[in-house]
Amino acid sequence: MKIKTTTMEVQTVKRFYTEEEYLELEEQAEFKSEYRDGEIIPMTGGTTNHNKIALNLAASLKISLRRKNYDVYIGDVRLWIPKYRQYTYPDVMVIEGQPLYAGSSTTTVTNPLLIAEVLSKSTQNYDQGNKFLYYRSIAEFKEYILINQYQYHVMHYVKTDDGKWLFSEIEGESAILSLETVDFQITLSDLYEKVDFAENEDED
Repeated sequence: MKIKTTTMEVQTVKRFYTEEEYLELEEQAEFKSEYRDGEIIPMTGGTTNHNKIALNLAASLKISLRRKNYDVYIGDVRLWIPKYRQYTYPDVMVIEGQPLYAGSSTTTVTNPLLIAEVLSKSTQNYDQGNKFLYYRSIAEFKEYILINQYQYHVMHYVKTDDGKWLFSEIEGESAILSLETVDFQITLSDLYEKVDFAENEDED
């Protein structure tokens, strides 16, 4: 007698959270997570090269914009994008004037003029695609910088007065990244200072 067996598929039920639940969990969490329209997405740890690039840019911006009407934020400051119900942590943000906060605390801002992201293999498609779409819904947002951590290569987007986005690429160690929304320039050799590209070879 042949016994018929069946295989049952176990499906994981996707859990959705309210914004309030996410913020409460984030306050208690040991690591950061993004909030994407009800889903909580744990953030992967950054490489040392990722960290060096973000710090090089933020430090140079901080010095260049000293005593001017701008603030530079890095890593730990959260951004709220209401149109798409997104909480995220950009690598570097520049805000002109006073930050506009979401809620009563000073942990989450809503009005960056400029955002920079250091690309990793796991996030580069998202940073160039949907994340840029979400960022473009922010009225004050006018400049986007995507920095490749594996070679001297930067993608640069600038919003024109008529609402179009212009794209340019900067490549090579001696090339210069010139920003449009703030008075700032940096050579890629300075942007990538102390970055060891060989360290990235084993990254997933």
